[in-house]
Amino acid sequence: MPRPVSDQVVVIVGASSGIGRASALAFAARGAKVVCAARGVAALESLVEQITSAGGTAVAVPTDIAEPEAVRALAAAAEERFGRIDTWVTTAAVGVWGRVEDISSEEFDRVMRVNVLGHVHGMHSALPALRRAGGGGIIGVSSLEGVRSVPMQSPYAASKWAVRALYDTLRMELAAEGAPIAVTTILPAAIDTPFFEHSRSKVGAMPKPPPPVYAPEIVADTIVHAAEHPRREVAVGGVAVGFVAGQRLSPALLDAVMSIPRLGVEEMTADRPDNGTDNLDAPLDEPGQVHGSYSGKVLRRSVVTDLLKHVPRPGDLLTGALSTIRRARSGTG
Repeated sequence: MPRPVSDQVVVIVGASSGIGRASALAFAARGAKVVCAARGVAALESLVEQITSAGGTAVAVPTDIAEPEAVRALAAAAEERFGRIDTWVTTAAVGVWGRVEDISSEEFDRVMRVNVLGHVHGMHSALPALRRAGGGGIIGVSSLEGVRSVPMQSPYAASKWAVRALYDTLRMELAAEGAPIAVTTILPAAIDTPFFEHSRSKVGAMPKPPPPVYAPEIVADTIVHAAEHPRREVAVGGVAVGFVAGQRLSPALLDAVMSIPRLGVEEMTADRPDNGTDNLDAPLDEPGQVHGSYSGKVLRRSVVTDLLKHVPRPGDLLTGALSTIRRARSGTG
């Protein structure tokens, strides 16, 4: 069983803003020791100051998730400071808005290096540390777009499909081994974070999340809960569950719906011009924040998510039982 969150050492990659920052604050509020990683130094420093001034424990380790050596150094720094790692959370992501034919190969490459290989580097660095600690958990943030693609976000959607498959593969391999390491994938719907202002736009306007839009704290609470009560996969937001069901029942119908400009492209484009800045290749020099600039209604609770994160599905229970049996037979559990 995982340690209580109050006794955990948690590494969060992508902690400078949005879901990652909200998660760092939520873990610290529960008593966890938090290692905050991202590229933006100023944002990390403001986060650590916010946590420590509230009585929590946190350290900042500036890290570019696209660089494997940097991620290995992050894991080493966490173990050196706190003696072990119990949970590794990867939330970092970048995006490019535009038509497939207008996004360059170099831009696709950069998104994949951050959004996919970054998770791989995290796994390669976290797994040895979690084994040394006697077990723990890996939590990766994919997206609703890891289940259902949408227009104008092809690099991001492709990366999130890959991330979801990556965690599925890791989960099966660890279960087959009987390793006491849980793997949880988080699938958020549209969330009010600075991700949209930070993304590169090639459509002449600022991107925005399509409604309904949820607060990042909902995702953070789901991640914290999964650190103590692992689930295979948790969709965040009632609309995410609806899209998952729709994709299973009739993906062609969803293609048709999302091809309607008013429901697809226009819902993801703000009525203000792009500001010309993004964090695709380098971090932005800003203090960091949890929330974005979405001006519409932001939902602060999801009853569906509360149910999904608390009630294990039969497959979760079966996989856990098989893993426990394998550990017992091998004498490692």
